Amino acid sequence: MSHTAYDELCRRQLRLHRLNHLQSIAGWDQSANMPSKGNEARSEAMAEMGGLIHQLATDPQLKDLLARAEQEQLDEVQGANLREIQRSWRAANALPQALVEAKSLAASRCEHAWREQRQRNDWAGHVDGLREVVRLAREEARHLAEASGLSLYDALLDQYEPGMRSTEVDRVFGDLRQWLPGLIQAVGAKQAKEPTLEPQGPFPKSAQRALGEDAMRLLGFDFEAGRLDESAHPFCGGVPEDVRMTTRYRVDSFLPSLMGTIHETGHGSYEQGLRRDWLGQPIAQARSMGLHESQSLSFEMQLGSHPAFVELLRPLIVKHLGDQPAFESANLHRLMTRVQPGTIRVDADEVTYPAHVILRYEIERPLIEGQIEVDDIPALWDAKMMELLGLDTRGNYKDGCMQDVHWGSGLIGYFPCYTLGAMYAAQWFAAMRREMPDLDQRIARGELGAVFDWLRERIWTQGSRWETPELVQRASGETLNPAHFRAHLQSRYLGA
Repeated sequence: MSHTAYDELCRRQLRLHRLNHLQSIAGWDQSANMPSKGNEARSEAMAEMGGLIHQLATDPQLKDLLARAEQEQLDEVQGANLREIQRSWRAANALPQALVEAKSLAASRCEHAWREQRQRNDWAGHVDGLREVVRLAREEARHLAEASGLSLYDALLDQYEPGMRSTEVDRVFGDLRQWLPGLIQAVGAKQAKEPTLEPQGPFPKSAQRALGEDAMRLLGFDFEAGRLDESAHPFCGGVPEDVRMTTRYRVDSFLPSLMGTIHETGHGSYEQGLRRDWLGQPIAQARSMGLHESQSLSFEMQLGSHPAFVELLRPLIVKHLGDQPAFESANLHRLMTRVQPGTIRVDADEVTYPAHVILRYEIERPLIEGQIEVDDIPALWDAKMMELLGLDTRGNYKDGCMQDVHWGSGLIGYFPCYTLGAMYAAQWFAAMRREMPDLDQRIARGELGAVFDWLRERIWTQGSRWETPELVQRASGETLNPAHFRAHLQSRYLGA
């Protein structure tokens, strides 16, 4: 059966996919390899590419093609793909091209300057660039809200977590706020009675890199379709056929890099596991940032910090870093699961991490809605860090409100996805254990395929075929249920 309009839409989507491929690799190179004097030219080139992509995504002919495709007889998969094409078309048409280009340029400049400003603790130098990024993000939110009928913040949140609303975020984060501080205190009291040996460094970068790559192999990462590099802020980019992961190293401590690499391997495995026969179409894309984070946290926290998985990691650690008493398996597990409030989100443990996310959400939402301004951020940050984690960050912008790349890069509306991902990950493993009561024994035997096969079948190969609540229902038998996350934390950290 002929699908003239639908087939033409697919052809255009494939072209957009290829241009986004180049944009993604250029962005990875900008963070991982590019010499600093290349930034202005690269920023301008990427803004130009962003403008071209936006032109193609808003071609006036698309409106007629979409209307005609709706009248064609499509199967279920084609119908899902058309739904996703329509969603991206609506978002693209909501934004003027000049805004898209201006936002790309401002974000590239701000993010590049942030790398050195952060090292210097230079909030005063950072604030002007951040003001411009926030001004453009507010403009973007206004256009998206007018087109969608959503609130300003929800319009941005919907870009990363389609269908999620701040009312739902408020509900699950409000619940977290009730019990998380007490859990942090209880775990801290319990762990204070459990002596832990500290590993003795230094740990050379080259050895850490080799260790990380071996851990990636253990987790099934395909190095013929991806690679690991170094950047100021760990991330996973590229495309499913060419996944680009980065980590960062500290010679005095190897666990942050190792666990960060395992985290990014979860992202990379999701991308590598997307269906190749759908590639180039929106249906092939990962469903949302929250679901993406559920994969990285399935790897890092649910599996990577599992006591049986530590037994699999120990020989690799000894192989690359030598042996020492601190590398005994039980001690390694205590190190990996040590709960200690700290200022740095990406180094935070599993229990305190949600507090970092709540803090950022409670700042970025009123920031976009105009209730606070950029200059208010440091004082709000300090107050919330003291309230949630009991830490004093006054004057310490480097480890406070300047630590993340997100806001300077224009990624506002993103932060809730991290903790939503933790909740989804706990829900996946609860479902796995119902279906495979011997899952923990399988992990102990090194039979990790059971985990990967489940994730591949339920999450990776589904792409964006289903809207999020239905995907979660199909995968786990219920929609998002934060109770699984609480049960996981209490079981792992309190034995309850």
